[in-house]
Amino acid sequence: MNVILLEHPRSYGDERCNDIANAPLSACLNTGYIGGMLAANNIDVTIVDGYLEQLDYPAIEEQIAALEPTILGIHLVYHWEDNKTLYQFIEHVKQTYEIAYVCVYGFYPTFAYEEILTRCPAIDGALLGEAELTFLKLAENFPTVPQAGIAARTDTGIVATRGEVVIDVDSLPFPLRSAGSYSFGEVNISGSRGCYGGCTFCYINPYYGDTKRKWRGRSPENIIAEIDAVMQETDIRYFYFMDPNFYGPGRAGKERVLKLAHLLKERHIHFGIEARANDIEAETIKALTDAGLKHILIGLESGRDEALKRLNKLTTVEDNENALQILRQYGIEPSVGFIMFEPDSTLEDLKVNYDFLMRNNLLDKLEISVNVLYHHMIILQGSSSYKALQQQGRLNISAHSTYEADTDYLNHRVAMLAGMMRDMTNHIFSYMKDTWELSFKKDPVILEKYRLINQLLVQSFEDYLYLLKSQELSIDQRNDYVAVFNHTVDGIMA
Repeated sequence: MNVILLEHPRSYGDERCNDIANAPLSACLNTGYIGGMLAANNIDVTIVDGYLEQLDYPAIEEQIAALEPTILGIHLVYHWEDNKTLYQFIEHVKQTYEIAYVCVYGFYPTFAYEEILTRCPAIDGALLGEAELTFLKLAENFPTVPQAGIAARTDTGIVATRGEVVIDVDSLPFPLRSAGSYSFGEVNISGSRGCYGGCTFCYINPYYGDTKRKWRGRSPENIIAEIDAVMQETDIRYFYFMDPNFYGPGRAGKERVLKLAHLLKERHIHFGIEARANDIEAETIKALTDAGLKHILIGLESGRDEALKRLNKLTTVEDNENALQILRQYGIEPSVGFIMFEPDSTLEDLKVNYDFLMRNNLLDKLEISVNVLYHHMIILQGSSSYKALQQQGRLNISAHSTYEADTDYLNHRVAMLAGMMRDMTNHIFSYMKDTWELSFKKDPVILEKYRLINQLLVQSFEDYLYLLKSQELSIDQRNDYVAVFNHTVDGIMA
């Protein structure tokens, strides 16, 4: 038995440069964990990382030809199109190298397995949700294919049954890491799975499918053992916890974080985390910063309590502002998730959001402003918002895939401003993709240009918001405003 696990090449269009990732960061170790499980059970497994190692399809084919796998597993990531190139490649290598079984896994296949199996006959099955145990059973029992945990074709159609969830996440072997996983100056690490929240736009918990224990944390000792093992293999000393919820729920979650911070401090490393605003409190943040915390992402999402309730954030504006205050007290300027434009937004919601961002000093840097002043709610299959809007008859499913959808804004003036901000921020991003590194290195010329564009962007948002509150805009007027803005940006960046 020989298994290849493939991270396929990915590409993104310019129009998607400000869209949320097509799979959450927590998906980045899917392949590694499957590989670790197979290797721990003496199954010959190789990771081919076409994404991080920037391999094209001919280079990937060379490795497939050399290894002649019995099973080819692919972490199938939706990248805003229908994957024709990848599907053609799968059909080619399966036939050419007589691969006995091809399966896909990840967030996209878990929710959109029907269209995937329909579009690509060469794919034999789609693994659903947490895939380590399912893939192990597949490899150990092949050619017998397990029914649980895999969506597959039958004589009566496509049948999908969820598989087993790993309750004791300490029991999982450490992920197998390819050379590419060390290629960007930090090591991703998973300290937990799931989230005790239930945001309408999120599909983390539906992916895992465990309704009894939404959040499952590894013990601090188990996490540290993995970090120690990585430190023996590489000189990288920056770790990023890609858990969607670094903190566990309640007092037990806090105590776990304090214990982990104590152990991390002894390693003299730096690290980043992602957390909910309501979990941020002084004792744990002090302990974490003392231990080397340098970066945190918190999902604020809105500056209005009514909007937070619509999103089922289970947080308040007070939680958001308290989190910002505590993090800054301990020297951490957070990255923030923020949904300026949600389907049911009103112009008053946008005004309250804008005031929240201003008074909390979240519009001082272009790198932040360009994100928070335009971000619509991405609606992906598996989220409760997808289901709710579908039931309401408001869901507009993408022509590319059932996995992606949008909806019409209830307020047409909100829709007008959202479209303007998308066009304007995308134009800014077209420059930032080439100047980001210079900004990071604090090049004075670029910093001044960014300062001027940020000033322009913030003022333009405020101006257009007030304009739309007082009058309608024609399409021609809307396009003229955007053209003038983009032309001014071109002049600054010239």
